[in-house]
Amino acid sequence: MSKLKKIIPGKSVANFIKNESAGGIVLFFAVLIAMLWANSPWHESYHWVWDQFFIISFGGFELKNNLHHWINDGLMAVFFFVVGLELKREISIGQLSSVKQSILPITAAAAGMATPALIYLIFNGKAPESNGWGIPTATDIAFALGVLSLAGNRVPLSIKVFLTALAVVDDLGAVIVIALFYTSEISMFSLSLGALFLAILFLGNYLKIHNTYFYAVFGIGGLWTAFLLSGVHSTIAGVLAAFTIPMRNSIDEIDFATKLRKLIDKFEADDNNNLYLLSNQQVQIIDNINELTLQASSPLQKLEHNLHSLVAFVIMPVFALANAGVHIDFAHVPDLIFAPISLGVIFGLFIGKFLGIFTICWLMVKLKLAKLPEKSKWGHLVGVSVLAGIGFTMSMFIAELAFKGNTIFIEEAKIGIMLASILAGVVGILILKLQKPLKEEPEGIYEVE
Repeated sequence: MSKLKKIIPGKSVANFIKNESAGGIVLFFAVLIAMLWANSPWHESYHWVWDQFFIISFGGFELKNNLHHWINDGLMAVFFFVVGLELKREISIGQLSSVKQSILPITAAAAGMATPALIYLIFNGKAPESNGWGIPTATDIAFALGVLSLAGNRVPLSIKVFLTALAVVDDLGAVIVIALFYTSEISMFSLSLGALFLAILFLGNYLKIHNTYFYAVFGIGGLWTAFLLSGVHSTIAGVLAAFTIPMRNSIDEIDFATKLRKLIDKFEADDNNNLYLLSNQQVQIIDNINELTLQASSPLQKLEHNLHSLVAFVIMPVFALANAGVHIDFAHVPDLIFAPISLGVIFGLFIGKFLGIFTICWLMVKLKLAKLPEKSKWGHLVGVSVLAGIGFTMSMFIAELAFKGNTIFIEEAKIGIMLASILAGVVGILILKLQKPLKEEPEGIYEVE
């Protein structure tokens, strides 16, 4: 099968960055609405809405949780599923597909997670506050790319790709952290059942089953439900399910182009004298073209394309609306800001992310183990290292898991996340705005190999 070889960052990467940037803007407005609502005269209704219970039952089986729980365990599983699809794509054919391409973002992501965690523990060395060490380790890709887009032509595309790859690896790290450190008591029966459904999904991939309904039934009805009942956070099921989705299409590019030309020729050759209606044969040809087009896209491409807008413009804003609404008693704002948890998160995200990412990149380049991204300078790397301190979606999510039931600790963590993200966004974009404008870059070049 012929395949496309990427020579420089291509249109798909540029489109991904553009979509993430737009999603970051929508996410910002969702956070703003949540904060205004939670601090309005109707602030009690904010918590009342998310505390409403919804029940799913069939036969004698029943799942009962409030709306907040369904969003964090249900909708966010779709978010993690898309994260998994992005990870699989990047590892297979993207920026993480070779050692040369991946060494800098992988090491940067690792250092950018470890340093904030250590800084947080300096402020919160004892339990239960220490359980929040995972909160400042995550970068919010949508927010970070949304802010990065404000720098315009002062940032080369390679830096945007670097930040995207770093954030994708960061997401994988956050998933591992959640799986290993933020799980409750485990039901081995449910977990074993989940492993069985996961094996069925991998078998479907091996047997080249491309029907997305197969993966939906066994992924949601099987794997996700089993994980929901197992004690391992159900969002992990989303990432695991994503890795079972086939990447290969049913038909290669050459066969697709050949068959498409034949169908178009038959369509044009049809002797149809009606100016307004197609003939039955032409309608059938259009159906065949639609079927052929579906075969040309892999299930992974189709799912990522179809779900990305849903996640960026619906799921993440709904998550923000349900989780960002912190009711602030302004008389006690200093107490919230200077609480050890808040300080740990602020210094972890704003200082720790920058120190970890920039220091390891500097060492890797100076030791000639890696190169700076193409057409970039140290100023670009400083700015993007600061921007990586924007940690919203995943940080909020981990805060809910780390301090489950402790509303005071959760509020302190959320205040820290928001303040650190504002600081990182403002300082990061100011640094990037100081860089010299660049000439416009081509979006991408591809060749068949």
